[in-house]
Amino acid sequence: MSEPRKLEVLRAIVEDYVHSREPVGSKALVERHRLGVSSATIRNDMAALEEDGLITAPHTSSGRIPTDKGYRLFVDQISSVKPLSAAERRAIATILDGSTDLDDVLERTVRTLAQLTNQVAVVQYPRSAKATVRHIEFVSLGPSQVLVVLILASGKVEQSVIDAGTPVDDPGLARLRQEFLGTLSGCTVANLPAALAQLPAGLPAAEQDIAHKLAHGLLQLARAAREDRIVLAGTANLARSNVDFPLSIGPVLDALEEQVVLLRLLEQMAQDSLGMAVSIGRENPHDSLSEASVVATGYGPGASAKLGVVGPTRMDYPNTMSSVRAVARYLSRILAG
Repeated sequence: MSEPRKLEVLRAIVEDYVHSREPVGSKALVERHRLGVSSATIRNDMAALEEDGLITAPHTSSGRIPTDKGYRLFVDQISSVKPLSAAERRAIATILDGSTDLDDVLERTVRTLAQLTNQVAVVQYPRSAKATVRHIEFVSLGPSQVLVVLILASGKVEQSVIDAGTPVDDPGLARLRQEFLGTLSGCTVANLPAALAQLPAGLPAAEQDIAHKLAHGLLQLARAAREDRIVLAGTANLARSNVDFPLSIGPVLDALEEQVVLLRLLEQMAQDSLGMAVSIGRENPHDSLSEASVVATGYGPGASAKLGVVGPTRMDYPNTMSSVRAVARYLSRILAG
């Protein structure tokens, strides 16, 4: 069996199984694909593929389905990621354009990707340690209640209400805001704690107590901004694919709920020459995802954060990769703008 025909027969089995969800037999391959050989030859080819561990028989029928190893070889042979259609690109633009802030952008992003792929869409928040402070706002909400707002250059907005302890008027808050902005504007989140520790000491004694409370509020917001977290959409898509999980869909749902598992996996996934990262079945280091596949790519400055989908190993990998890459590129353009 030549290597080109081996890959062609495997490709046909993968495509038919993904489409039909039924084991694929030699007769079906001959009828649906122009492989240029007889049914007997195809049977011999399938026997060779099974011996190589690329396909397997789920039961005693003549049909075969791809193994994790077979899907891996299939994915590795994808030489390019095809672009989405003009209609699909317009759909992405229509949904994502007009987003108001980072939270809204990411929520729209995962909903769009889940609709395009019919899988669970996952997006990791951009890393904030290197993000810089764009703006700080202090808003009086009452005699001693102050809304503290931290806005990062990445678009992330964090806010909380603090008790200033003593009444503070609007002119006083405006003056303090200018002092804080003068010191902290352009400061990275990683360096914010050190800058905040020094700031109150340089202010007039009468303002130092309130400045300490405002600094503490900003410090808490900076810590919240640095927390790694993800946004999900399309979990119902996974539930509709429960027949693709022979053992149980429960472990996959648990992994989605336990965000640290997905975050660690996204960190570990290495992108290939196409800029895509694909982890299939038991390639996943976490047992809970041993019957699932993850397709992801980086986005944003330095592509340090990941965007992708989680679904069964019986996945339309070419179209999923196209959708993930297209949405990631659009998201990167929005964040850069």
